[in-house]
Amino acid sequence: MYRETEKQLTFSDDFFLPFGGKLNKNNRWVILADMIPWWKAEEKYSQAFKDSNKGEQAFSIRVALGSLIIKERLGLSDRETVHQITENPYLQYFIGLPSFQEEAPFHHSMMTHFRKRLGSDIINEVNEWIVMEEQKNEKDDDGDDHPTPPASPCPKSEENVNQSDTDAYDTSANKGKLLLDATCAPADIAYPTDLDLLNEAREKLEHIIDVLHEPLKGDKRKPRTYRQRARKDYLAVSKQRKVSGKKLRKAIGKQLNYIKRDLNIIQKLAEQSSLTLLSKQEYRELLVIKELYRQQEEMHRTKTHRIDHRIVSISQPYVRPIVRGKAKANVEFGSKVAVSVVDGFVMVEKLDWNNFNEGTTLQESIEDYRDRFGFYPEAVLADKIYRNRENLQYCKERGIRLSGPKLGRPSKEEDKAQKILAKQDASERNAVEGKFGEGKRAYGLGRIRARLQKTSETVVCIQFLVMNLERKLRLLFFLFFGQLFLQRNMGQFKKL
Repeated sequence: MYRETEKQLTFSDDFFLPFGGKLNKNNRWVILADMIPWWKAEEKYSQAFKDSNKGEQAFSIRVALGSLIIKERLGLSDRETVHQITENPYLQYFIGLPSFQEEAPFHHSMMTHFRKRLGSDIINEVNEWIVMEEQKNEKDDDGDDHPTPPASPCPKSEENVNQSDTDAYDTSANKGKLLLDATCAPADIAYPTDLDLLNEAREKLEHIIDVLHEPLKGDKRKPRTYRQRARKDYLAVSKQRKVSGKKLRKAIGKQLNYIKRDLNIIQKLAEQSSLTLLSKQEYRELLVIKELYRQQEEMHRTKTHRIDHRIVSISQPYVRPIVRGKAKANVEFGSKVAVSVVDGFVMVEKLDWNNFNEGTTLQESIEDYRDRFGFYPEAVLADKIYRNRENLQYCKERGIRLSGPKLGRPSKEEDKAQKILAKQDASERNAVEGKFGEGKRAYGLGRIRARLQKTSETVVCIQFLVMNLERKLRLLFFLFFGQLFLQRNMGQFKKL
């Protein structure tokens, strides 16, 4: 059962503290609580509950989302997050408790349910609301009017049918700069090798055989799995510092034979016993291992190292290898995230576990920019991979400057102004790289510790939400001290 809360809680001195005193309204958690549109997110959060009139009352959106923000902002585990909330009155105010309480507000296992119920869609919408509210406040402070977006491209009349497509758009209304890039959010898995994966699969199959044979013990003899010999063959190769390709291929072939034998045994035991003896996790692992065996056997037979939808983790089969071409790690294992940056605020444009071409997201990102702000950007600062002919033509039609050199052979007589502009674009594009570094060094984007696909996507999106909230805090900090500095200087000027 879920009951809606009041629309937007504001700071009040009525928050009860049993040890006396009152909360400081300038505390960062108090300010952050006023930044987040809790009631807007609640409209979609309540849809996760099938019947709002039955069952135990669920925790509010403020408790769920607030707890996840605390966890990612402070870099804590689920258990430690609950401990910190129990001990800190500001954190309890942030998640919407009416007064300080000494007992834990919920069990730490609820954090997983919060991530499942929220999902990446709700988090991205909250993130977009926060960014749009900040942009609206900046325009109001500057005194600029909000331009109204055109409903559709202006239709061509009979007089200008033969003109270029750029006449169909009001290119003079383009404003702002859009930064685009993509990165990988690595999952918390061990570096996968074919031999290690097969050994892990074999050990799990041996455990499944033990479970299925348990009801038949005494009546039928347990099938022979050669697990000790298989373990010895694995260690003979894995303990070596350098292994030749021929020896490694032979070791992989042996493990494949052991797995094939175990799968045949499980098939026969399933006819004599029942697969219902397996737990949900064991049955899921059995299905993953069957697909893993198919992939590894095909690569071993065809002598290749590439296959579609390659499994690199049995516990997290949705994780895919993402080739990034970086000097430190050429391949990372996790989700690929394409983002856009506007005035230092980050929004997730696409999140996928397969290695997609980020150049295909440019047009959709530009259209999203237009839907948000009411006009096209003046310039798009992106990597070379975004500069294909289709994207260049698309930007040209809308009067958008796409950063980077022209396609084809470089000109010998390059304009000096173009060099200066290219250098300026490259320096401004560093902002998106800085956001990736900030997320991976400070907020845990460099290692996603969630275990499920949906919860992992939620964690990735919360990382960018936390970064935007922190940027808003910094802007408030600079605004406050800027006004204080100005007032102090004006006072000294009046004395003179």
